[in-house]
Amino acid sequence: MNFKVGDKVVVIAGSNKGKEGKIIRTLRKENKVVVEGVNIVKKHQKATGMQAAGIIEMEAPINASNVMIIDPKTNKRTRIGHTTDKNGKKIRITKKSNEKLD
Repeated sequence: MNFKVGDKVVVIAGSNKGKEGKIIRTLRKENKVVVEGVNIVKKHQKATGMQAAGIIEMEAPINASNVMIIDPKTNKRTRIGHTTDKNGKKIRITKKSNEKLD
């Protein structure tokens, strides 16, 4: 999986298609990501020591194949490529504009 926490992505498939947000968590073993404000589900929460009982809304994970990164230069969705910099370190780049990703 080529995604990292903080990447800005757009959903390309499913009921949340077209929504944008930042990745807040990655689940590498399951090949899923949690995107801020996308795939909101309601969870019935039992009361614990510090938390009250009730129905809370939270983001559920979605498959990483259903999101694409947003190119910082063109603000359009793009694929991720890899290359090496002058020091020999592997870096991520966008395929559309060859822009370096953090």
